[in-house]
Amino acid sequence: MLDTQTASRRRASFHSLTVSNIRRLTDDAIEVSFAVPADLVGQFDYLPGQYVALRTSLPDEAGVVKDIRRSYSICAPAKLFANGSSEIRVAIKKDLGGLFSTWATSQLAVGDTLQVMSPMGAFISHHDGQHNVLNSMNHPPELGGKRGSFVAVAAGSGITPVIAIAKTLLAAHPDNRLDLIYANKAAMDVMFLEDLADLKDNYPARFGLHHVLSREQRIAPLMTGRIDAEKLELLLGTAIHMDDVDEWFLCGPFELVQLCRDVLEQRGVPSEKVRFELFTTGRPDAPEGQAGRPVIVDEADESYSITFTLDGLQGTVASPIHARESILNAALRIRPDVPFACAGGVCGTCRAKVTAGTVEMTENYALEPEELADGYVLTCQAHPTTDAVSVDYDV
Repeated sequence: MLDTQTASRRRASFHSLTVSNIRRLTDDAIEVSFAVPADLVGQFDYLPGQYVALRTSLPDEAGVVKDIRRSYSICAPAKLFANGSSEIRVAIKKDLGGLFSTWATSQLAVGDTLQVMSPMGAFISHHDGQHNVLNSMNHPPELGGKRGSFVAVAAGSGITPVIAIAKTLLAAHPDNRLDLIYANKAAMDVMFLEDLADLKDNYPARFGLHHVLSREQRIAPLMTGRIDAEKLELLLGTAIHMDDVDEWFLCGPFELVQLCRDVLEQRGVPSEKVRFELFTTGRPDAPEGQAGRPVIVDEADESYSITFTLDGLQGTVASPIHARESILNAALRIRPDVPFACAGGVCGTCRAKVTAGTVEMTENYALEPEELADGYVLTCQAHPTTDAVSVDYDV
């Protein structure tokens, strides 16, 4: 187990892990387990709700082999085996046109190895002081302490981090209660159906499970159809006891998460009680990138000077003003190991602290208000607004 000081100094890095098990969840989704050897356990401590980035090389439609990175949430509480090893489990759902997910759900096999990034992410419970480890993310605290009441709203593969959070919170205190509203198109699309049923059997009085199916008729009309503002209001007024909820967890596509946030805000729920994570930004005009786009630097061009610190080493790169490139894009041109995963402002892997100059961010779906106040930015979305900018990935 890492101590807090060591964890706070560590940044995310890739390690080669072997697939130890693959479990079919639905026709187009699988759970993948990676074996973590004892000497790497400290690199893979995590809190329920965090994610890992997976990396491999695959040929695209034209047959060109490319480096592919995708982020997937960890779907099970941390577990240490008797021999000192552990495991990481993630769920992968096939996306329409998704190169990595199509390959993984059809060809990935036990015994294969992938590059797996050490866990990151702030979609974790702040209840009982867990938010104190946000800057030392991979140091799981002792769970327990004061009781709590929790509500989660998930859609599709958004259940992945939520089920790890639910299992952990329900086991952490004998009086904890959690209600889950889980939206899918049909029963055949429900991921972790058996796991959710087991949770209901284990905690019949403390776990409320509310399946909402948009394309399949259910006995209760309220549980049939797409979740819109009207249906969400009805669910919160009948299925959920809102008065004593200590923490909310929202995970899924942009539209649903934003709808829930808006409704909760209108109902007076403080923003500090709401945790959320997006699986997509909902912006088809802003696809998530995989590598820095080419930028030609001409000495005659007016440029920004971008300095970044990574692993104690400092680099400086000129970024032409007309190129309008992100700090991440510029840094990747001279340092390919700069950390990133989605490049879409969702995962937070490229997080760094601005130490000089100023920037503006195009989007931010990952950083908490306190992180922004402390000067942290998503370098994939950050663009210089002063002649010189410095960021530190190590802080």
